[in-house]
Amino acid sequence: MNKFYITTSIVYTNAPPHIGFALELIQADVIARYDQFLGEEVFFLTGTDEHGEKIAKTAKKAGKKPKDFVDEISDRFKKLTKVLNISNNDFIRTTDEKRHWPAVKKVWLKLKENGDIYKKKYKGLYCVGCEAFLQDKDLVDGKCPNHQKKPEIVEEENYFFKLSKYAKKIEEIIKKDEVKIIPETRKNEILSFIKQGVEDISCSRLREKLQWGIPVPDDDTQIIYVWFGALINYISAIGYAKENGSFKKLWPADVHCIGKDILRFHSLLWPAMLLSLGLKLPKVIFVHGYLTSDGQKMSKSLGNVIDPFELVEKYGTDAVRYYLLREIPSTGDGDFTYEKFEGRYNSDLASGIGNLVARVRTMAESVGFRPGNIKEVEPEIRESQKEYKKALKEFKFNEALASVWELISFCDKYIEKEKPWEKKENSPEVLGNLLIVLDNIAELLEPFLPETSKKIKEQIARKNNKFLNAKSSVLFPRLEN
Repeated sequence: MNKFYITTSIVYTNAPPHIGFALELIQADVIARYDQFLGEEVFFLTGTDEHGEKIAKTAKKAGKKPKDFVDEISDRFKKLTKVLNISNNDFIRTTDEKRHWPAVKKVWLKLKENGDIYKKKYKGLYCVGCEAFLQDKDLVDGKCPNHQKKPEIVEEENYFFKLSKYAKKIEEIIKKDEVKIIPETRKNEILSFIKQGVEDISCSRLREKLQWGIPVPDDDTQIIYVWFGALINYISAIGYAKENGSFKKLWPADVHCIGKDILRFHSLLWPAMLLSLGLKLPKVIFVHGYLTSDGQKMSKSLGNVIDPFELVEKYGTDAVRYYLLREIPSTGDGDFTYEKFEGRYNSDLASGIGNLVARVRTMAESVGFRPGNIKEVEPEIRESQKEYKKALKEFKFNEALASVWELISFCDKYIEKEKPWEKKENSPEVLGNLLIVLDNIAELLEPFLPETSKKIKEQIARKNNKFLNAKSSVLFPRLEN
């Protein structure tokens, strides 16, 4: 078996989970489940990023110690993986002093030994929201475009990483797709950024200004910069500190699944760190867009943040998974509204796959079923499978699902054409064919809607032209206004 190592970004624990990270988890889960179906040995990592100035300030505002604060938030993210039926193998936390910190210390000392970390005085613009230093060219009307706030002017003596030393090499690597960035627009974006000139990056903060973080191993006056420590999670979780068998087997990552706002860290800083360490680079960086709410960016101040726990409780896990995978372009921005959600639910789930399974099962019980002329349905099955595989290879989840719904649509037309409810002579063969198509639909749905796939398989399980389960249940009850 070939190994397949996939990660999400580790989500920042300054606030409880919202639906934007749910999208990333679900996308990564589809990739992980599909590659497992292909016979690969999958290792799927997610986790939480728990250090930095923003978290220290947020915890203080909440009247809590930083550790207590991040413990609560991290626990919510762990619960989210369960609620969304995510198949991750591991969950890493940057506050994990036994697994994560030793790897960070090892990386720091090795980079310093290689001459890639040095100390200097610096004055720059720092955005607490981004936990990053910005340049004038990054600002829009003097403000951070992501947080709409003016950055602070920070002047202190910090350690710096020689990012500029590796910029040209990384540019060549990205151009040649040795690290493949999906979509192409994000590849062009980072190449354009590198072309403008890359400066060395601050990789520590003064301890007197920031207590909450991982200490620099050989200088107790400094704390490691939050992003510098966070990126190392991808190797710390799989045993880099000891460079054990697990690390040697799993690294490099086959896919990093991230949001577009952290592209530079993953396609420039992270590869530069790996080059300095002498480690292989990730194979693919898959970049998704933002999720808006009714056309607006989600924010607590606007009161439009969608709680994924509430959404699942109201509509069910697979309904949430379906909407995010079908309605949201996999690499672009997408919008969430309850009106669109319920429209998709009723048309595609209740009236679509749910109705088809119920109709076929009911008619098959009434009329009977037996193997028919498979050639009547096989071309449609093969075509959907072909389109599905092509779409997933390109991480186009919405197109992969569209190919499954083409098969569902074919079944509806086949039923209307053959009218098996009239109990014609060939009706059992028609229903036998429909059950074969449903077998294939259930298989194709497994990475996307694992619970629904399982239910379909249970409802149409059969032997010797008889159903094994006496009862069937409604997959998606129709939502009424």
